[in-house]
Amino acid sequence: MTFLEHPRATWLDPTSGGLRDQAELMHAVARQQVVLLGETHDVAEIHRWQLHVTTYLHGLRPHLAVGYEMFPRRVQPVLDRWVEGAYSTAGFLEAVEWPDVWGFDAELYLPLLHFCRQQRVRMLALNCHRPLVTRVGKEGWKAIPEDERDGLTPAAAATPAYRDYLFAITGGAGPARTAASAQDPAFDRFVRAQQTWDRAFACNIARVLDEAEPPLVVGIIGRGHLEYGHGTPFQLRDLGVGPVAVLLPTDQARHQAGAISGLADAIFRLDTPEPPSAFRARRDRQT
Repeated sequence: MTFLEHPRATWLDPTSGGLRDQAELMHAVARQQVVLLGETHDVAEIHRWQLHVTTYLHGLRPHLAVGYEMFPRRVQPVLDRWVEGAYSTAGFLEAVEWPDVWGFDAELYLPLLHFCRQQRVRMLALNCHRPLVTRVGKEGWKAIPEDERDGLTPAAAATPAYRDYLFAITGGAGPARTAASAQDPAFDRFVRAQQTWDRAFACNIARVLDEAEPPLVVGIIGRGHLEYGHGTPFQLRDLGVGPVAVLLPTDQARHQAGAISGLADAIFRLDTPEPPSAFRARRDRQT
C-alpha cells in the first residue's frame, strides 16, 4: 500500500501524487470557466482557505463571480443589493433568512461575504427552493410540473460510481438505512434528492456562463457534491460547461494513494482545524 506525504501549506495532485507549485496551479485554474471550492460547512479553517483562494483568483481574473450553495435563487436580489452596499450585516442575514435557509454559524461565512461586498465581486445564489428537493426525492423529476422546478432541468442520471460513493459516505442514508446496497431501489429517494442539489448548483452556474462576457465562477459548495468528479461537476459536464476545476482542503498529513486518485484537481493541506462550530454539537444532540 502506497502512502503520499502531504506537508502543511502545500498543494497535492491526488492523481499523480506530486506537489504543485501554488502560483502555477492558481494560474492554471484561473483559465477555467469554473473553480469549485469544497467545504465541510462548520470548519472555520476551511472557510479561511476559501477566502485565500478566492482572493488569489480575483487578482488573476478580476471579472469573477462567487456562487454560494447557502443561498436559494429567490434571494438573488438581496445578494445584488448587498454587493452594492445595502444592508448592515445583521440586516443582510435577516433579508436572506439565514437561520432558516442555512443555519450554520454565519460568522464562518462573513469574511468571504464581506470580501465580495468590499471588492464589488458579484455573488450568485446557487441553491433551489428546499421543498423541491423533498418533492423530487419522493416523486421523481417527471412528477414535478416544469413551472414548479425553480428554473432547473432534470439531472443526468447518477452513475453507479456516484451511488457507491453516496452509499459509502452516508451508510445508506437516513435514520432507517433500509437500503441494502448502493443499487438498491430503497436508496433512490436519497440519490434523487442529492442530485437535485447537484443540478441546481450546475444550472445556476451555467446560466451565468451563457452571458456575453461570462465571469470566472468560483463555487462555494459542500465537498460531497464535488469529490471524484461526481455531483455538480458531472452535472456541469452534462450541461456542456467546461473546463471545471475542483479544489479541496485536507488536514491529513498522509494519504493512501489509490484512495484519493481522482478526488480533485488539487488538495491543500490546512493547519489543524479548530473544533467545529457549535451548530454541529447542537445538531448531533438532536439526532
